[in-house]
This record gives sequence, structure tokens and C-alpha cells, in this order.
Amino acid sequence: MKLFVGLGNPGAKYARNRHNIGFMALDEIATDHGFSPWKSKFQAQLCEGNLGGIKVILLKPQTFMNLSGQAVGEAMRFYKLTSEDVTVLHDELDLAPGKCRVKQGGGHAGHNGLRSLQSHIGADYGRVRLGVGHPGHKDAVAGYVLRDFPKADEAWLDDLLRGISDGAAALAAGDGGKFMNAVSLRVAPPRSSTGSKPTGSNSSKAKQSTNQQPSQEPVTQQVKPQGKPAAVQEPDSRSALEKLVDKFK
Repeated sequence: MKLFVGLGNPGAKYARNRHNIGFMALDEIATDHGFSPWKSKFQAQLCEGNLGGIKVILLKPQTFMNLSGQAVGEAMRFYKLTSEDVTVLHDELDLAPGKCRVKQGGGHAGHNGLRSLQSHIGADYGRVRLGVGHPGHKDAVAGYVLRDFPKADEAWLDDLLRGISDGAAALAAGDGGKFMNAVSLRVAPPRSSTGSKPTGSNSSKAKQSTNQQPSQEPVTQQVKPQGKPAAVQEPDSRSALEKLVDKFK
């Protein structure tokens, strides 16, 4: 069994905040993979489901961010899980918006939710770090993460959440590489080569090849007609007497 924890703050007021991207990711997984309805337990919202044959519990603590560890600790004790069975999805200031990174263990880097988790369950849990960008100054951080994502961010945010859902089974199986590949296919899909122009040295080579190699198809030259040709007169072979007789006919 695995426990996926999304970090955020409870209530509609915070639902679209940058700080709540962990909640958003769990909502996407629950919807896409047919998890059970959400219910209240362990000071949290919880639902259950199956990802690639592995039972997974999704947990959204309702204690507010700085007390998240209380709910996670209760759930772990109930299900007899260790911190290695836990994966936490959270906002990350040190990653550009739309970026995603997976790691095992580490510090809390000033994140109040992670600080609370580490005080209750230690630091050995897995993390999915979801980039939201940085406001530029540490004094602006609190206001920044507690503001909603702007409309300009909706496209990459939707792609990121769908990518996390696509790779959720790999994440449950502990295959971080396969999970990251699923996310990348959503946020940075490969470009189609159809109709694309070659660039750099390849472009020059293509152009040079075109100039040096004549077309292999036969070319038919069409000649435009110049009008009706003039009639050709035959030489007059009559004698002078015959010409005189014909003149008076």
C-alpha cells in the first residue's frame, strides 16, 4: 500500500492558490483513475483506489499547511506504513512554473508543510516537487503562494496535472523515470517532423543538395501556337500566251 499526500489549505478560499497545487494533483488522480468518493478521516480528506495493481490512499490534510504532519502521522499509524511508503506532492518555489522533480528524502527548505511532516514522520518520504516559480524576494513569498494561479498559467497547470495523473501508476511503483517521462509527454510533447524546416547546418546541406541534384522527372516543354501559318504559293508554270488568254476569260 502507498500513501500519496497532497499539501494545501482547506476551504474554497484557498482552492486555486499556488500553495494548493498538491491538492489539485490528487483531485486529478482521483477523478481520472476512478477512486472512491472523498471522506473525512485522520483530520483529512481521504479516498482509496488502485494504480497499476497497487492499492493507494490519497490524503489531503485539513489541518492547514503548517500542521499537515498531524494528519499524515495518524494515517500512517492506522495503516502501519513507514515514511518510505509515503509520497508528498507539494508546491516548490525553487522550480520554474510547470517544472516537476522527484526526490527521496531531503530537507524542508522553509516549506511549512514539509517542516510539519518532518517533525511527525521524519525526512525519508518521497517528494514530487511542483514548480510554481518565485516572486523574487523572500518577503513576498507568503502573499505569492496564497494567491490564485493567474489565467495565463492555466494551460501549463492543466498539462502538468494531467501528466502527474498519467504517471501516477509509475509513481506508486517507485519508477521515478517512467513517471517523469509521462509528465514530460504532457508539458513538453515532442514536435511533429511533418512540414518542419531543417535548421542550422542541416538546412544548408538540404539547400546545397537541392541545387546540385537535377530533378529525375522528365520535363515536357510546351510551345504556344503562333496562329495559322500562311499558305505557300506554288510557282506559275503557264506560258505568256496562256496567261493572256486566262486574263480575258
